[in-house]
Amino acid sequence: MSSLSAFNDILQQDEPLAPYTWLRLGGPAQYLATPRSIEELTRLVTACHELQLPIHILGGGSNILVKDEGVSGVVIRLNSSVFAQVEIEGHRVRAGAGALLSHVISETVRVGLAGFENLAGIPGTIGGAVCGNSGGRLGEASQLVTSVTGLTSLGERVVRGKDELSFDYRQSNLNDLLIIEVEFSLQPGNPEAIAHMLKQNWIAKKSVQPLSSQSAGCVFKNPRGLRAGQLIEQAGLKGTRVGGAEISERHANFIVTHAGAKSSDVLRLIDLIRSKIAEQFGVHLESEIKIW
Repeated sequence: MSSLSAFNDILQQDEPLAPYTWLRLGGPAQYLATPRSIEELTRLVTACHELQLPIHILGGGSNILVKDEGVSGVVIRLNSSVFAQVEIEGHRVRAGAGALLSHVISETVRVGLAGFENLAGIPGTIGGAVCGNSGGRLGEASQLVTSVTGLTSLGERVVRGKDELSFDYRQSNLNDLLIIEVEFSLQPGNPEAIAHMLKQNWIAKKSVQPLSSQSAGCVFKNPRGLRAGQLIEQAGLKGTRVGGAEISERHANFIVTHAGAKSSDVLRLIDLIRSKIAEQFGVHLESEIKIW
């Protein structure tokens, strides 16, 4: 039987997770691990499987709400530079799962490769963006992906090609993998034109979203043919507050937090929104934010 004692150098017990998330809320992780290499990560995943400890992957923390009581098992952060490498060869881009999406966007735009500028203003890491198929009205991460390298729960390294990948609105068939690296295929273009498009996309997003407030991005997925934010606004819920959590006046599909807020405030506000929208429109809102 394995033991986690072999990982004492990279393991912290009862580590508060709030500082690692955009909402700055929630309790501690039973264990927080920061592996320094793919080999160390592989051994850690194998040990967790043998010990039957659940694994949670913490990327940029931009779409996660940690409950006040915290998270059991092992939370893994791929914050080592080993997991944030970005390599560009021709129109092919390989990026580590821990690389910030914003960094990959700026690198590809700099060399005149088009595609990532459509994801401007979306926070988080490459691993999270691909697993959750991040995107907006201009496009989704899945449109650029050609292969994904990851680890299974047994610690086995696998590569899934384009024909083995399945994406849908804000989801993929990658939840069973711990993503290590993603390869993308982009289109060559004029660097100045692509940079201009990136700037325009960023300005458009900044004009409608509360990017300066403490939030976690869109709280709900858009129901088919509808927009969650519009439904919440039509229900008259903008500005509604529960404890330290409030529905943004700027964009109704965002919840912003104030001093003294707790995760339970956000959860109660989510429940209130769901019940009001179901009551008024007969629509069930599905969470886009991940709740741990």
